[in-house]
Amino acid sequence: MQNLSLPVAFDEALPPAGASAAEVIAALEQLYAAAGDAFYGEEVTQLEHAIQCAGLARRGGGCDELVVAALLHDIGHLIDSVDWRDANRHDEIGAELASNHFGEGVCAPIRLHAVAKRYLCRVDPSYVASLSTASRHSLVHQGGRMTDDECRAFEDHEHFSAAVELRRWDDAGKQTDLSHLAFRDFLPELLRVLQPLT
Repeated sequence: MQNLSLPVAFDEALPPAGASAAEVIAALEQLYAAAGDAFYGEEVTQLEHAIQCAGLARRGGGCDELVVAALLHDIGHLIDSVDWRDANRHDEIGAELASNHFGEGVCAPIRLHAVAKRYLCRVDPSYVASLSTASRHSLVHQGGRMTDDECRAFEDHEHFSAAVELRRWDDAGKQTDLSHLAFRDFLPELLRVLQPLT
């Protein structure tokens, strides 16, 4: 399921480092308005998925950084450097895009949310069965289940717990019942974690 929304060029998606908070927020809203109504193999749009995930993070007691990471975790899907048939690098691209304006508390969970899927597939036997068809398909291209050594290394990562939490919200935030939230509902968290605060 996919519509006619076009991804946005990487270098046009967000302003350069040092832009004001107002400029960054405006660019994010414009990006999701331009490409957020696209589908990517799930039953919800990119924008609705982002909002559902951020809502789950907020209700789950996530800190501001985790709520913003949940909101922006799939931003790489909106960038035209991603091949829509094989969007294996959307996590890396999204983290790179966000890094001019957000710290590692936001960017690391974005970068690691696909890695966390590989981890959960290894340590939780029921997890694979709970994945959507699109997530099971992308798992193959993202490296499949982790090895024991990879699991141990991931568990030692500073942002391990945040990445796993984000992954759980990512999996749950694909409900066809709309959340009735808007991107702007998460402006408080965005403004509190934007760097620099201006």
